[in-house]
Amino acid sequence: MRAFVLTPGKQMAFAAAIAGAGLWMGVSTAAMAINALSLTREDQAVARTQAKYERWAADRQARLNSAMAQLSAGGGSIGELAASVENRHQALALLLSDLKDTPGAQAALAPALRGPQAPENDPVRRVEFVRASQERLIEAADTFAKSRAERLRLAFRLAGVSPSTYAVDKSSLGGPLIEAKDPQALAAILDVDEGFATRIQHAANSLSEARAMNQVAQALPLARPSGVTGQSSGFGVRFDPFTRRPAFHSGLDFTGGYRAPVGATAPGVVSFTGVRSGYGNTVEIDHGKGFKTRYAHLAGIAVRPGQRVALGQRIGAMGSTGRSTGVHLHYEVWVNGRAQNPSRFLKAGEYVQQASKS
Repeated sequence: MRAFVLTPGKQMAFAAAIAGAGLWMGVSTAAMAINALSLTREDQAVARTQAKYERWAADRQARLNSAMAQLSAGGGSIGELAASVENRHQALALLLSDLKDTPGAQAALAPALRGPQAPENDPVRRVEFVRASQERLIEAADTFAKSRAERLRLAFRLAGVSPSTYAVDKSSLGGPLIEAKDPQALAAILDVDEGFATRIQHAANSLSEARAMNQVAQALPLARPSGVTGQSSGFGVRFDPFTRRPAFHSGLDFTGGYRAPVGATAPGVVSFTGVRSGYGNTVEIDHGKGFKTRYAHLAGIAVRPGQRVALGQRIGAMGSTGRSTGVHLHYEVWVNGRAQNPSRFLKAGEYVQQASKS
């Protein structure tokens, strides 16, 4: 047997070695934990990017699965899904046929028609691309019709006219898209799914509203009575050129050359031609819905009472008859028996023209 004597010095050396090893192991473990728990900014960005691409992949796979499910529901034949797409095309054709002659419609729908190209070698994806294109097209048509209707409503407000008072009742409009109030009935008529039929109905209603308001706008006196843009006197109180005292002026005075042509500011029926006190040679036109216009101080009259006139049709020539200090046209707009400021109608007409071009 051997005996080892641990002197105090040796004991302290062993204790120091054990303590050093424990400290090293603790520091190493802490460093590894901190390094594992704390991601750098680059690592976080990489993680976010990876998650985004994973979501994209999952979404694409979901759409593909949906298309495949529809194929399976149709007996596994792509012909069934193609027939559904064709029925949608026919429903869109009914809607877009009313848009083809509308100014600005082609430009508004062009981005939706220029969608991404479908892959040639994947029939399922091609059908899916066509369906997505149909969704974009109906959305663009609905947005265009709503925007056009809103612009016309604003034009009416500029003229001081309530859009609801003069709007055409939707019940007077025909067609299966308007008459079929029930989405299920419309879906049966068009042979499409109910969701797509509902969107077609909304777009058709918006288009019908815009068309009806445009028809009303065309019947209102929103145009200029002549090609001359100069004005010599406005609507309201002014100093009378004869008495030099304040007096109410019930219209606008347009300057121009002698016998310059004067045109109707809206379609209507001539209700009066002849001489009125203070106005000289005068033509009055009834536009319906309470609207009338008066054209005074004319050198000559080219229409007769009861005659129907079109927008811009020549009704007379500019002159200086009646209570007048020189060649000009005195123009008035009356609504339900009260004289209105013609400037508001001219501004509304300019806005309607802008809306038609956009």
